[in-house]
Amino acid sequence: MKVVKNLSKKMEEMFRKKKEAIRRLVEAAEEAHLQHEENPELQYEYFNAVLINEVDEEGNNVELGGEFVLEPNEHFNNLSVNLSLSVVQVPTNMYNKDPAIVNGVYWSEALNKVFVDNFEKDPSLIWQYFGSAKGFFRQYPGVKWHPDEHGVIAFDCRNRKWYIQAATSPKDVVILVDVSGSMKGLRLTIARQTVSSILDTLGDDDFFNIIAYNQEIHYVEPCLNGTLVRADRNNKAHFREHLDKLFAKGIGLLGDALTEAFTILSDFNQTGHGSVCSQAIMLVTDGATQMYDDVFAKFNWPDRKVRIFPYLIGRESAFADNMKWMACANKGYFSQISTLADVQENVMRYLHVMSRPKVIDHEHDTVWTEAYMDSTGSIILSQPHKSRNKKGPSLMTTVAMPVFSTKNETKNQGILLGVVGTDIPLQELMKIIPKHLLGIHGYAFAITNNGYILTHPDLRPLYQKGQKRRKPNYSSVDLSEVEWEDKDDFLRNAMVNRKTGTFSMEVKKTVDKGKRLLKMHNDYYYTEVKGTPFSVGVALSRGHGKFFFRGNVSVEAGLHDLEQPDVALADEWTYCNTDEYYEHRSLSQIQAIKLYLTGRKPLIKCDRELIQEVLFDAVVTAPLEAYWTGLALNKSENSDKGVEIAYLGTRTGLSRTNLFVVQEDLSNQDFLTAEDKEGVFNADHFPLWYKRAAEQVPGTFVYSIPFGGNENKSVVLASTAIQLLDDRKSPIVASVGIQMNLNFFQRKFWTASRQCAALDGKCTISCDNEDIKCYLIDNNGFILVTEDYSQTGEFFGEVEAAVMTKLLLIGSFKRINLYDYQALCREYAGSSDSGHCLSHPFSIVKWLLTELVMFLLEFNLYSWWHVDLSVKAQNSRGKTMLVPCDTEYPAFVSERTIKETTGNIDCEGCVRSFVIQQIPSSNLFMVVVDNKCDCSSTLPVSMDPIEIMYNESLKCDRLKFQKDRKRPESCHPFHPEENAMECGGAAGLSAPLTGALLSLLATLFTR
Repeated sequence: MKVVKNLSKKMEEMFRKKKEAIRRLVEAAEEAHLQHEENPELQYEYFNAVLINEVDEEGNNVELGGEFVLEPNEHFNNLSVNLSLSVVQVPTNMYNKDPAIVNGVYWSEALNKVFVDNFEKDPSLIWQYFGSAKGFFRQYPGVKWHPDEHGVIAFDCRNRKWYIQAATSPKDVVILVDVSGSMKGLRLTIARQTVSSILDTLGDDDFFNIIAYNQEIHYVEPCLNGTLVRADRNNKAHFREHLDKLFAKGIGLLGDALTEAFTILSDFNQTGHGSVCSQAIMLVTDGATQMYDDVFAKFNWPDRKVRIFPYLIGRESAFADNMKWMACANKGYFSQISTLADVQENVMRYLHVMSRPKVIDHEHDTVWTEAYMDSTGSIILSQPHKSRNKKGPSLMTTVAMPVFSTKNETKNQGILLGVVGTDIPLQELMKIIPKHLLGIHGYAFAITNNGYILTHPDLRPLYQKGQKRRKPNYSSVDLSEVEWEDKDDFLRNAMVNRKTGTFSMEVKKTVDKGKRLLKMHNDYYYTEVKGTPFSVGVALSRGHGKFFFRGNVSVEAGLHDLEQPDVALADEWTYCNTDEYYEHRSLSQIQAIKLYLTGRKPLIKCDRELIQEVLFDAVVTAPLEAYWTGLALNKSENSDKGVEIAYLGTRTGLSRTNLFVVQEDLSNQDFLTAEDKEGVFNADHFPLWYKRAAEQVPGTFVYSIPFGGNENKSVVLASTAIQLLDDRKSPIVASVGIQMNLNFFQRKFWTASRQCAALDGKCTISCDNEDIKCYLIDNNGFILVTEDYSQTGEFFGEVEAAVMTKLLLIGSFKRINLYDYQALCREYAGSSDSGHCLSHPFSIVKWLLTELVMFLLEFNLYSWWHVDLSVKAQNSRGKTMLVPCDTEYPAFVSERTIKETTGNIDCEGCVRSFVIQQIPSSNLFMVVVDNKCDCSSTLPVSMDPIEIMYNESLKCDRLKFQKDRKRPESCHPFHPEENAMECGGAAGLSAPLTGALLSLLATLFTR
């Protein structure tokens, strides 16, 4: 618990600094606007993000361009930036010199100084920005933007979640869509796009439903009759699919539709399951023949808690007065949408109306987004710099705060000026996680108030197979979808409700691209991160993470061994904080440790305890360098260069490597590099070879062929764990291993299998015999050695289905079903002699096993790392698309207690015999199968995932089911001083309707 509380405090401090930075921006922006007088004639040249450094045909700078100095900066993913100035981006559909934009750009120039000061105070800051309610976007540091291939920049800051969350309070929304006969053709198309744009403005704290109406009420999703659902990505996508099924016919009875909408909002609000804050009805129609004041009087007056936002579709203005009257009488806003190009700008206007109470209250609520992906250093950029970003897409969260007009003359109008924000890469969070304290399988994770994962080692936001593209629903993966063994959501709900506590359960974790399984018992510790909507947890695997050793060595000896060329430290671990001061950023961790220990850089903050342990590891493992060098010089030990790399890793993230061949001759060039993410110490996991070795019996060697491309199949990895002998506990302190050329490994195996101890040197049977097949498989059923080289690395059940089926039946192997809730699925727009040889299978396999053990002993794996490291502890085709889906898939593990097994298989009347036996001190099994029967009719034992299909009833239940969530603490639904006469529309109200509205408002205010 101490670890998770310390981690929470560090996260709280990091987030506090970011919050202070944006608060300084808010204060500067509001003061600058207060001092500014709007001037419709203002002319002002600013640096336009698209036009900077652009020249015309004569070589002169274009208007709003100008010379803008840009220099590559590693902190900003090597993008060329200007650390002294910001730039301004204006959406393509807006005029760069619109007076409202020019005035806003002019007064917001005051933010430049604050941007620079913030970055000097906190050099870990990345992008800072101000998104204006007028549509422009000021970004620091300055960077050039590039349009897409169509010459367009579709980015509009007002559409971003951070803007919408900061500008408005959580809301319950019912969208009414007119599907009467008059809506046919283009009007219905515009209506669909309007509804889709409204959905874009809803976030995970909002709830909604869509009702289509003509002479009848039609719920777009009939399953959700009379209720609202959370506006998460999956639900919005589901409703968008149904929008395409709308068709226009009949007459429109708007009164019935409004009655239904008010009833839903009232009933749902009483359940306490929604936002329990703002409420709104969005009306999308081509006209209203009356004002429906009787409906509003019955359900909404005098309190007017439900705002009405009518969108008049088409160019006709005959019904504009009625619809604007509805908006003004119900604290809403009227808009007319004539073309598809008008949709977005008109939809966005309702947000500023919803923000009025918050502005008048002058509540600068801080909002935090869920994790989202940025492929260029910041998701706000739309420029082709991906090739410069070697790390690829990264996850981040944004902290944002609204900016208000503080002028007295506009106070009751509640004018939102915009939103300021800054991005926080989640990699920064990973750096403060004390991985060495969590053990081999331990990890830290964090979730939002909605239960969505902020960071977790099992979150997979990208497509597989190296495609750096985001999955559709990557930002809304629930904790219950990765910690799925917690069937009752105890852990998730406790964290969502910001509790502090512990939890324990058996878990099944897959590794090696989901092909292998580790069964563990995890203890979870969790608490809230104060000042944010996040909670953080730590998972410790029993047997690892609670006990570790410490040793004392001199600084001189430790630094000497740490600086050797064969030593490296975990790239994503933080031994010293080199981000806090700009001058430290170029330092490697080893350089920072040296400066810290020698006192030459007193400002560097380091983890003294971790450094003490890593120095100890460097000294204790130092003899390996000389030992491996001696082996490399001894030609007899590795004469045919079969062993390519020897490596060691310790719990402190220290690793040593020794190449026995030149780099260019390595069979697998990616191993132990950043490209091999599972094979190196990472921010959230130990190397795969370390984790697998730790789960075997001490002294056991773990052999495997890495999964991946053909290059990976050309090597075999062998590793084992080093465990301390102690009177009380035995922590695993390191793991060592080698990479071998696969041909070398297989050659050794076949050589051993052809030798026998008979006096005449003749073998009764060997793997060369055509009547039998020999396989060497690992404890997960993958083939390392077989006569057919193409089967290397394949799953045994795909090759020998009948044998694998029998092994599962008799318990030699177990099938364990697993679930993937982040998956993507494709969606389509012998002879009698040989029988005699195996009549005594035990004797034959024991003989083969003896020879194989001799091969292992001859190869002498221990010699590659047998150094006394012990110390005493001190304590498809066609038109298809990938869509999110849930899948079930199997993993297979051997039963450790079963060392040898024989069996017979009836293949349509022919009996086939086999024998399997474990090779001592390894995770390998020798399998010998007779070849006399054709068992090809047996269905393969496949590892392919199977999509979980939900029937309509289950789909409905999943849509209706609402998991626990923690509502935002702040809510601003309405304010008595709000000026409801600012209710929009290009057309003015006629005199009679204006009089009616004023009379109505007077009546309402006097009640």
